Amino acid sequence: MFEQFIWALTMLQVDSINTFYGKAQIIFDLSFEVSAGEVAVLLGRNGAGKTTTFKSIMGLVPAARGTITFNTENILGWPPHKICGLGLGYVPEDRRIFSKLTIMENLEVGKQPSRKGVEPWTPDRLFELFPNLGEKPGQYGGNLSGGEQQMLAIARTLMGNPELIILDEPSEGLAPVILEQLAKTIVKLKAEGVAVLMADQNLNFAKTVCDWAYIIQQGRICHESAINELSRETCEKYLSV
Repeated sequence: MFEQFIWALTMLQVDSINTFYGKAQIIFDLSFEVSAGEVAVLLGRNGAGKTTTFKSIMGLVPAARGTITFNTENILGWPPHKICGLGLGYVPEDRRIFSKLTIMENLEVGKQPSRKGVEPWTPDRLFELFPNLGEKPGQYGGNLSGGEQQMLAIARTLMGNPELIILDEPSEGLAPVILEQLAKTIVKLKAEGVAVLMADQNLNFAKTVCDWAYIIQQGRICHESAINELSRETCEKYLSV
């Protein structure tokens, strides 16, 4: 009974995946999990394999071996659109908003049918979460600041009503005031029941929003712990430049 309860809490389970670009192996027997309502972070230096891990989960660079289970479904080998439809959202590092579409049009592009038991995200709800966007819904994406583009990328992904959202380097290049807004947004998403998996090199930012940390080095998980239990020695060993 206890094991069933633990399993019910586990939303995403990545188990011993191996991923290649051509003949070059990037990810080696990598395993981790994210529970419902949890904010987890992959920490690591540039080139450690964080983005490749996310692309493996989303089916953009499929893993050659291993299993990726989301809500009891083994999604390894599934096409990206089917994975998104299951309830996984992805905000890539380069955001990929549509610069020639307005904020409202970008949101409509991301819209997917709501799922049973999940309150659907609407533009009105998203504008409460991102007031900056609500002030100018007719603004073109290309005319937004970097921070506003990041907000729009997250909002567009939420229009797909995900149960878990993956954020690749969400704090990169953002001003401190925008970072504070982003932190509040992630905390609100957690309160809404949306699990978050992110990659970031900003350890201070990660500590403000995350529950659990995995450190990845050369395509392998080399450390995991509660974020508040990360020691200075561990950070210096694996994260210092």
